[in-house]
Amino acid sequence: MRFLTEFVHAVDTLNEWVGRGVAWLTLACVITCFAVVVLRYAFSVGYPWMQELYVWQHAIVFLLGAGYTFLHRGHVSVDIFYGQMSSRKKAWLDIFGTLVFLFPWLFLVAYVSAPFIVASWSIREPSSTADGMPAVYVLKSAIAAFCALVFMQGLALLVRRGLFLAGHEIVDHEEDPITNERI
Repeated sequence: MRFLTEFVHAVDTLNEWVGRGVAWLTLACVITCFAVVVLRYAFSVGYPWMQELYVWQHAIVFLLGAGYTFLHRGHVSVDIFYGQMSSRKKAWLDIFGTLVFLFPWLFLVAYVSAPFIVASWSIREPSSTADGMPAVYVLKSAIAAFCALVFMQGLALLVRRGLFLAGHEIVDHEEDPITNERI
């Protein structure tokens, strides 16, 4: 049981750190986009790699931040029903949703994207735009990282809910696993 609790906290901490890290990328994205606009319209200068850079930054924020969002229950849910349920029913619904919807969807994304990621790495795929970003394979790898981070967070949710149903209390993510402060 201690192993399961440590696993949950390790996954929570990983997604917390990744989420906080990519949150800073949103600032870099805004600055990059602002620079592209100023350079283009004030100085009539355009850099294709800069235009691709803020699109990449934006994609990475969403892909790598998905586990963090899942950790903090920020994804869409039907609270009109969920909010009225008992804790046990919520736990069962979380388990059902994770096993029936989340995991199959993640496996489908991983299965469909894997050949493209592997092919991109095998040829060290550059941008299709002249003077664009040089390593498209790195961006495509963020899809695999997305699947891994969300899958691990889904496993952590299953363990957390399973322990709850078995009568073992485990701290739901109400406190920051890094600073131990209440969120």
